[in-house]
Formats: sequence, C-alpha cells, structure tokens
Amino acid sequence: MIRNYIKIAFRNIRKNKLFSFINVISLAIGLSASFVIGLMVYYDFTFDKFHKDGNLIYRITTQYSSAEGKSYNYGVSVPLIAEVKQSVTGIQLATSFFTIEPSKVMNTSFSKPFNNPEKVIYADTNFFKFLDYDFLAGNAITAIDAPNKVVLTESRAKKYFPNKSYNDIIGETLVYDDSVSTKVTAIVANFKERTDFSFEEIISVETGKQSYMKDQILDENWNSTSSSTQLFIKLNSEKSVSAVKTQLNELAKKNASEYSIKYNEHRTFSLQPLNELHFGGNYGVFDFSEYKADKTILYSLLCIAAFLLLLGCINFINLNTAQATQRSKEIGIRKTLGSSKKQLVFQFLWETFLLNLFAGILSIGLAALLLKVFAGFIPEGLHFSLFANPLIIGFAVLLIIIITFLSGFYPALVLSSFKPVSVLKNRIFSTNSNISLRKGLIVFQFIIAQVFIIATVAVGKQIHFLMEKDMGFKTNAITYIRTPWMDSSIQKRQLLLEKLKTIPQIEKVSLGGSPPASFNTHATNILYLDGKKEIRRNIELLYGDENYLKLYNIKLLAGRELLNDTIHEYIINDTYRKILGFKTPQEAINKMVGEGKDAVPIVGVMADFNQRSLKLNIEPMAFIGDWNRKGYSQLNTIHLQLNETDSKNWSTVIAEAEDAWKTIYPESEFEINFVDKTVAKFYEKESSMTKLLNWATGLSVLISCLGLLGLVIYTTERRVKEIGIRKILGASLVQLNILLCKDFLILIGIAFLIATPIAWYGVHNWLKGYANRTSLSWWIFVICGLGIVLLAIVIMSIKTLSTARANPVKSLRNE
Repeated sequence: MIRNYIKIAFRNIRKNKLFSFINVISLAIGLSASFVIGLMVYYDFTFDKFHKDGNLIYRITTQYSSAEGKSYNYGVSVPLIAEVKQSVTGIQLATSFFTIEPSKVMNTSFSKPFNNPEKVIYADTNFFKFLDYDFLAGNAITAIDAPNKVVLTESRAKKYFPNKSYNDIIGETLVYDDSVSTKVTAIVANFKERTDFSFEEIISVETGKQSYMKDQILDENWNSTSSSTQLFIKLNSEKSVSAVKTQLNELAKKNASEYSIKYNEHRTFSLQPLNELHFGGNYGVFDFSEYKADKTILYSLLCIAAFLLLLGCINFINLNTAQATQRSKEIGIRKTLGSSKKQLVFQFLWETFLLNLFAGILSIGLAALLLKVFAGFIPEGLHFSLFANPLIIGFAVLLIIIITFLSGFYPALVLSSFKPVSVLKNRIFSTNSNISLRKGLIVFQFIIAQVFIIATVAVGKQIHFLMEKDMGFKTNAITYIRTPWMDSSIQKRQLLLEKLKTIPQIEKVSLGGSPPASFNTHATNILYLDGKKEIRRNIELLYGDENYLKLYNIKLLAGRELLNDTIHEYIINDTYRKILGFKTPQEAINKMVGEGKDAVPIVGVMADFNQRSLKLNIEPMAFIGDWNRKGYSQLNTIHLQLNETDSKNWSTVIAEAEDAWKTIYPESEFEINFVDKTVAKFYEKESSMTKLLNWATGLSVLISCLGLLGLVIYTTERRVKEIGIRKILGASLVQLNILLCKDFLILIGIAFLIATPIAWYGVHNWLKGYANRTSLSWWIFVICGLGIVLLAIVIMSIKTLSTARANPVKSLRNE
C-alpha cells in the first residue's frame, strides 16, 4: 500500500512540476534556516554540560546598587573566599582562581620566550576536584599543592615543548615575566566537549603569592572587587541555593564599609548556575573571554526560523487547496472505486512527505551555504560537521515530519472531503471557507514580510546614526599602541614617544591611558564639599599627558591643560560640572574635590564626549595625569595622530613605528589599534542584528513572493477564457493586469495596515534602550509599504501580462 502511495505521489509531483518546485524551494529555505539556527541554539545551550554534578556548581558574583543605579561584577572580594570555605554551610566544595595576563613565558630548556600567553590562571588545590580533567601525566592531588608548580594542557605542552613526550615534560621549568619560576607537574587533556573553562596553564595560587599578583591574592579589603578573582562552589543539593544566598548576603552586610552604610550603597552576592555562565547575562564569562552568548538573540533566531517555516507551510497550503478542484475528479474516481477518506488522507500526506523530504535534502546544501554567509555571526566552534550529531539528525527528521503534518494535513482533509457524485457531475467549487483561509494566509505572509522589512530599515537607520554621530572627540586617523604592562618604566615609554615624534607622517603624539571611548574603564568614588553641600559620586577616570586632549580634539570649556608633573590636578567633564552645581565652567576652576590630604584642584572643564557606546548616557568624568605612582602607572599607551590626507602611506608609517618599538621593547609583540575600529566594536551586536534582519527579510519576502507567484499563475490559468472574452470586448492590457492583480494588492494593503503598528511598536521599544537614537520617521513605513507593493506588482505582472497578451482565439477554441 505504501509503495502505491509513493508511486502515485511521484506521479502527481511530476504532473505539477511548477507548483512542486515552488513548494520545495519555499520549504527548503525555511528548513535550511531552521537547521542553521537549530545548530546555533544547540551549540550555545550545550556548553559545560559534561561536568559531574554540574547542576550543583555555581559561580558567586557581586552586585552593587545605589541611588545612581546598579552595577555588576563577575568577581568577588578576596576575603569572601576564606569565609565561604570556612563558615558557609550547605556547600560541599569551593574553589577559587585568579585570571592573569603574563606578557611572556620563557622555556628555559630552549631559552625561547613565548609572548602574551593567554588563558593562564592561579588556582587553589580544589580546582581539579571541580572540573573533570583527564590527566595524561602527573598527579591531580599534588599538581598544584605547593608554590612554583604549573599544569599545562596537552596543546600548550606541545607548543612549549615540541617533540617531547608528556613524561619528559614533567619537571621542566617555565619562567613567567622574568620573575616567576615554575616546574611543570602535570599535563591534562584539552576538553573535547564545548566549555568556557578553556584554561591552558594552571599555576598554583601559592606561586601567585610570590608574584606581582601578591597584593591582590592576599588582599584583605572586603570592599575591593576584581573580575579576575573567581569563586565557584558546589552545593550539597539544589535545595541549598536559598540558604547559601542568605548566608552570603549576611557576610556582605557584616563587612559593609562605613562609607557604604552612610551613603546607602548596597552590595549583594548572587549565585550564577554553571549552565548560565556561557550566556553571561549582566556579567561576563572570564576576563579573557571574547564570546558571550545572548539568549535574547537565540530566542529571536528561533522565532525567525519558526516564521520562515510557517511561510513555507502557508505556500504549500495555499497552492494545494487552490489546486483542489483540478484533482477533484481523481478523488471522485478513487472514492467510487472504494478508497476511504483515511486512505486518501494518507496518500496526500505521503505526497507532502516526499516534497518535504526533497526540501530537506536541498536544505542541507543551503544550510552549508548559510553557515558560510553567516560566518561573522556564528561562533567559531560551530561547524557543519555538527550535522552528524545524532541529536541534530533526530531534530531534522522530527522537523520534517512536523512540517509534513502542519502543511499537508489541512489540504489532505479538503481534498478527501469531496463527494464523488458532485465531483463527477462537475459540481465542485471552492468553498467560501477555503477562499477566506487562503486570503487570510496571504495576509499573514505579507504581515511577517513587511514587519521584517520595516524593522530592517529602522535598525539600519539607527546603526547608521550611531556610526555617523559625533562622539565628541576625533576618531579618524588616530591609532594607539599599548606598552608591555609588566614593564612599569615610564622613562621607556617617554623614550618611545620621542622616537615616534621623528616620523614625519605622525602629526601628534601623546602618552596616556585608554582612548576616550574604550572597553577598559577606571572609576573612583569622590566627595565634593562646599560648606553645607556634600556630593559624593562615582566618576570615571581618563589618564593622559598635556597633549592628550589636543590630539583627540577634546575642547576645553574653561581652565588649562594638565601639567606633566607629579602634582595632582583634575580636568572634569561638563556633566560632572553640572552635578557639582556650578552654573558655568569657569565657576568650577580652582575648586577642590576629595577629602583632606587627598583633595585635588579642578584646573579645567572639558566638553562632554561619549565614553562608550552611544547606547549609554555620558557619565561624570575626570581627566588626570598619573606621573607620581610608584608602581604601575596608567600612562601605558602611546596615542598617534596620523596624516589624514596621506592614508596610502599609513602602512609605511606603522612599519616605522614598529621599528621604533623594537628598539625599546625588542622581546615584546607590537600591536597597533585604530580608534575608529575600537568605536565600531561597540556596535558589533547591532551590526550582527542588521545582517540577520537583512537575511530574514530577504528570505521571508522571497518565500512570500514565490507563494504569490504560484497563486497568480494558478488564477490566471483558471481565467484564461474570461481574459480572452474581455480582450475581444476591448479590454486593454493595463485593465486586464489590474483585474488580475487587484484582489492580491488589496490583501497586501491589508497586511501593510496590520504590519505597520506591529513594526512601530517593536522598533519603538527597541530604540528606547538607546540614550542616543534616531527618529522613527514616517517615510520608513511609506517606502517599505510602496516597495513591497511594487515588488508584488512586478512579480504578478510577469504572468498576468503574458496571459493578457495571448491570442484570445486560442483560449476560446476549446469552447
């Protein structure tokens, strides 16, 4: 019986090649998008699922709240570590580690340095009890139980000690930053599963207490929190979460500073489940982590996949119900010969399944293409090979079966419900309910398409606005070079500065901290006292010399530049000036901020500029020098203004700058960054969203237009004789085209009227998240509406005009 169903299905597919093609392409597009999106969701939701008792593992994070708002840190204060291990109940195990960024590591066997090793941590002895590492050499119990011990992953071991066996590597010496000597005590296998714990070198925390990290690791200040200080716990049971949270926050209250109590600032500790770590949320993953998954984006992707599949199913339903009358005689004969309604439904479902199967096979190739197209949006570890995963294969098969029932069941019921007597007497007509459903589905298709179109244009307009809006400082033709952070010699940096000044195409140079807008920010809490007035506020700090503001074209509203001197001085921004209550910039000059001996004079007021993304408001800020610090000065970055009119020679200038660098830092890697590219990184998420919307819009419009074309072809073929008669009676091509297109254009117009408020509401709420935003102009809706109408007219006219031009005699000859 099934063999007979398949044979008949193939025959009907061949008989209706055009409509079968439209159905297959529409479904293939939806399925390919679903496969790719399914891979992305599967990839991100399967991080760190392999750890034993993973459901009991949590990271402790910190949240601060005050009148100014909330801030989040995925680190903790160091004293909390000992308290958790000693006094918090409901915990079976706790481990802490500190992420670090060495500037180099030396393999003493070969006297070979490796610059800027990544993913290095200082960890305590519980670390290997938490994570399920496979030890290839060495012992997990003693691997990091004493000072000067380091564990390497197999990939890092091969890099540092090529052509050596793992056992021979044990006992070898690695020296970090010319000061921290360690012995390799173990080699562990790299995790094969997806994980955010991608550490490559695990050094004993006792070693860190002898390094430059000593002050942080031994810090006893409860009010100092660093994202590099990580604390993980394993609970006795999932029921312990509430009790542990309560104990942690009692510790936070108990150790709150007088300042926090006085100014009503609160710190709370939260528990972040291991399975939430990959998504970051309000937190990051780790200091070195560049990729953080976003659940909102993933759920949005799932919605897009569902819509695209739904559009493909709608095409199938519309075309098959529209063709119902053409297959009515076949159904009448089959019923007369004894076929039951159940058998007919199964026959049509098999036909639908075969079309979906063809679409599924085609969609695999399209999915591979989409993975390449979306390479910049898709995580690096996601590859086409994931399709071989049994879960993914099962998902694909299940999806095809679901789509088969979703798209095929209603047409099958419609076709199998025809009465044989009416069919064989040519008394079968499309019912009003079928026609109404078809019209409703067309409207729904174009609602989705037009919402996507409007959203794409609006988001694109906002991105253009963000990229073109003046940040308040110069970004073009400015580069910056970070000096080795372990080398604290400010004299070396000044020497490099002088060498760079001699390069003709470099117009200005400055020694400072980060660029005016950066991912790296510094902040402090500062008090202003003026008689009875007391204003305490967190402000951001920007570091630089006397040339910094000039290089970035940041305007001074009052006062003077900083002096390159050890004297403490502030230049505040206009936002902070207003917070302090000064009516004019000049009024702020020579006022003191800070307390007692730490009071600092305000010597200037600078114009406001955006310190980060334009999505955020401008924060109060002070610009300061950092010449008097005994240890590590924040004046660690060289800023260069290049000749803007001579960009062709910038590569030569950069090469000369690198030569100058090598004379000062011969063992350190030279890396130069452009400020405009740094600013552009603020909007990577928005740029990805734009690309995603562009493709979603294109695919939704393509599917909708394919379905529209199929219905127009069917309609014109059914009305060939009517068109012939109208043409003989004098109807023009334009009149005939309007006649054939009118009903469809009315449906598209209705879709536009419904789509407009939906799109406006969604985009309007999205724009609310931006402190700086473009207007949601009326012309966006008009252009998008006219665009889809014109596209529909062009597509429909391809068929309607060819039918209208046909010789009416041929169409009437059969009468």
